[in-house]
Amino acid sequence: MDTLAEDQRDAVRQLQAVLDSQHYDTDVLVSVLQSVGWSVHVCDRSSDKFHSSNSGPQSAMELLLDGPHPDPSASSESTLSFVDQPRQLPVDRPERPRGTGPLKSLANTVFAVLSLPFHVVTGILRFILGVFRVPFLSLNFGSNTYRPPRHPQDSRGAIRRWITALEEETGAYNIKSSPSVATGRDNHPSTSRRHTYPPANPETTRVLPDFFDGTYDEVLDICQKEARIACVILVSEEHDDVPAFKRVTLTDPDLVRIMSDNNFVVWGGDIRDRIPWDAAQKLQATTYPFVAFLALQPHRSTSTSSFSSGPVLTVLSRHYGPSVPDSGPTSARSLVNHLEGQLLPRVDPFLTRHRAQIQERERDRLLREQQDRAYQDSQRRDRERMEAKIRAEREEAERIRKEEETQREEERRLQAERDRQESIKHRRSQWRRWMRRSIVPPEPRGGDSIRLAIRLPSGRVVRSFPSFSTVTALYAFVDSQTIPSNMKPQDDPEHPPEGSAGGVETLERFIHSQVQGPESWWGFKLALSYPRREIKWRANTSLAEAGLKNGEQLVMEVTSDLGNGKKSLGHDSDDQYESESD
Repeated sequence: MDTLAEDQRDAVRQLQAVLDSQHYDTDVLVSVLQSVGWSVHVCDRSSDKFHSSNSGPQSAMELLLDGPHPDPSASSESTLSFVDQPRQLPVDRPERPRGTGPLKSLANTVFAVLSLPFHVVTGILRFILGVFRVPFLSLNFGSNTYRPPRHPQDSRGAIRRWITALEEETGAYNIKSSPSVATGRDNHPSTSRRHTYPPANPETTRVLPDFFDGTYDEVLDICQKEARIACVILVSEEHDDVPAFKRVTLTDPDLVRIMSDNNFVVWGGDIRDRIPWDAAQKLQATTYPFVAFLALQPHRSTSTSSFSSGPVLTVLSRHYGPSVPDSGPTSARSLVNHLEGQLLPRVDPFLTRHRAQIQERERDRLLREQQDRAYQDSQRRDRERMEAKIRAEREEAERIRKEEETQREEERRLQAERDRQESIKHRRSQWRRWMRRSIVPPEPRGGDSIRLAIRLPSGRVVRSFPSFSTVTALYAFVDSQTIPSNMKPQDDPEHPPEGSAGGVETLERFIHSQVQGPESWWGFKLALSYPRREIKWRANTSLAEAGLKNGEQLVMEVTSDLGNGKKSLGHDSDDQYESESD
C-alpha cells in the first residue's frame, strides 16, 4: 500500500469496504484493480479518477462479483506453481444484492471508515486467540458480506456423498479392482487402482472416472509421492452448464479411458462443501464447471534463484466454461484433444523419468534398509557373542572364586579341627602325665601285692600293684605307658589340667562328667587273655573287686570308636597299638 498512489489506495479501500476484506488479501485486490485499470464501479468508468488507457471491458467490482467473461472457443492454460500463485477466493458466487448508485457507494465508504477500528481490534483479538487455538466468533462490519458454507465435521464424507450423488444422477459407476501402490509405500494415501476398461458391455454400461474420495491435500500428496497427474473437477449447482457436464463429459468413454490408461488421480466436488471451496480458492476457479490438471514439473530457475531445486507441483492447464459438445472448453472432445495433443506429450517424459527416479530411490532405500538390518543383525550377533563370552568369563571367574572360597573355608575348617585336636591332644597329654605322677601308685617292694603282666601294643610289661589299688590306678598306669620317652617323669605337672588340686576322686569325677563316656575317654580296654574277660573301668573299685588275682595277664585293646578316643587325640603310639592289637 505504501508504493501506491493516493487515488489507488482509495480504490483499494473502497473495494475492502464493499467486499468482505477478511477473505480478500490486499495483494489480490491490487492485482485485480491493475488488470481493470483501477476501475472500481461501472458508474466510474468515465471518471478521470479511476480511468486509464489499460482499463478492460469490466470493472473490478464486476470482475470480483460476476467473474470474467469466458471465451467459449478456447481454454486458458497456465503453468503457475502452487508456491508462486497468490491466494484468491473463487469469485463465482450466487447473486446477492449490491449497490450500484453513488449514494449507496458513499454510504458504504462512510460505514467502512467508521468500522475500521473494529476491524483492527477484532483482527488483533482473532490473532491472539488463534495462537492459543481458541474459537472466535467472526463479526463483519462490511455492507456486502458473503461466506461460503462451512462443514467442519465429516469433510471426507461430503466428497463421498458427492460421488454417490454423481453416480445416481448420471447412472454410471466406477469399475475398481484391488489397490496396488506404485511406490510400495503404504504410509501415504494412494489411489493406484486400475479400471477394467473397456467394460463388459460398453454399449449399455456408462463409466465414471475413478474418483478419489479423500481430501484435496491428499491428492497433492499423491501427485508428489507417486509422480501422477491429477485431474481436479469443481462444479457449482448454481450454474446451468453443470448437469450437462456431468452427464456428457464425465461419462465420455474416451475421456475415461485416457485418464484410466495414464493412471490419473481424479478428484472433484461441489464448492458448496468446504474442501472443494478451499480447492477453488487455491486454483483461482472463477467459472464452473472447472477442470484443472496438475502434475510435477521441473523447477524453473529465476534471476533471484541461481540454484536448481527439485520438481514443483504445477497447474498444467485450467478449463472452465460451458461443455458444448465438440466445442466447449470443458467438453469431452476438447479435453481429450488437449490431453492427447498437448498435455501428455509434454508431461509424460518428465514424469516417466521422475517415477523411475522414485523407484530407484525406493530400491536404494530398501537396499539401505536391508543393509542396515544386516549390519544391525551382525552387530547384534557380535554383541551377543561378546556378551556370552563376557558372561562365560564372569561365570568362570565366579566359579573359581567360589572354589577358592570353598577351599579357604575347608582349609580354615581343617585348621580349626587341627587346632582343636592339638588342644585336645595337649590337654589329654597333660592328664596322662599328671596321672603318671599323681595317680599311678609306686611299685611295692614286698608285702601284700598283686602282680600283673600287661601286654601292650609296644611290648609286654610286668607291674606289681598294692592290694588296695583301684581299677583307676591300673588304667592310669596302662595309659601312662603311652607317654613318649622324651617326656621325663620329673617334668610331669603337679596339678591336673582341670582344677588346682585333687587325686583319684578328682579324676573319676572328671571322667564321669565327659559326654563321650569313660571308654571313649580312655580310648582302650583291658581284658584277661584267657579266658577272655573284659575288665571294665569303674570308679572307686579295687582290683580284687574287679576279679583280678596275682599273676594274671591282661591285654590292652585299642577301641575302634576313635571319635574322641586316643586315636583322635593324635598320639603317635596309637597307630602302633591298633596294628599290633589286630
